[in-house]
Amino acid sequence: MTRRTRTLAFVLAAPVVLAGLWLWGLAHYAEAIPRPGADDGRETDAIVVLTGGSFRLEAGAALLAQGRARKLFVTGVTAGVEAGRLLPGLSAEQIACCVILGRYADSTAGNARETAAWMGGEAYRSLRLVTASYHMPRSLDEFRAAMPGMEIVPHPVFPGHVKQDGWWRWPGTANLIASEYSKYLARAALRRLGAEPSP
Repeated sequence: MTRRTRTLAFVLAAPVVLAGLWLWGLAHYAEAIPRPGADDGRETDAIVVLTGGSFRLEAGAALLAQGRARKLFVTGVTAGVEAGRLLPGLSAEQIACCVILGRYADSTAGNARETAAWMGGEAYRSLRLVTASYHMPRSLDEFRAAMPGMEIVPHPVFPGHVKQDGWWRWPGTANLIASEYSKYLARAALRRLGAEPSP
């Protein structure tokens, strides 16, 4: 086989190998998505809710009402939106004492940095992270990178439109998980290259 033939074979084979590795990684990422299970009942210093999906705010409000943490931090809140509108199930007293809105994050990485700054200001050492099940693996990765040593308890919620069982048979769910996995890879590459944005 000539050198030119070997080069051509490599060029043709490389995309196939990369696609195979990406699919292998995607399958492992999908397996890391949490399934419904029993809540361990642990209390934490804070409950942290990531905005942007169904049932997250309701779950966070319910946890606070149950006394599962001292405060509820909602990260990524649009300017002008008040806590009473976001969390109608909580009383004015609960909101006044225990709900804090973070308004600067516009991505999962931003959520993690915003939460890290707030947790540091409160001197808190543990949090219960509330987000959608499909979003949890990437969220945990970002939060652990932003807060090494922090105790982070995952608390996934399960939107009805996401079909986790046999996810590859559901185009909407497959696209969602593939998008989450691709974002995870991109962020991992940025961290490896030392290209993290400023806090």
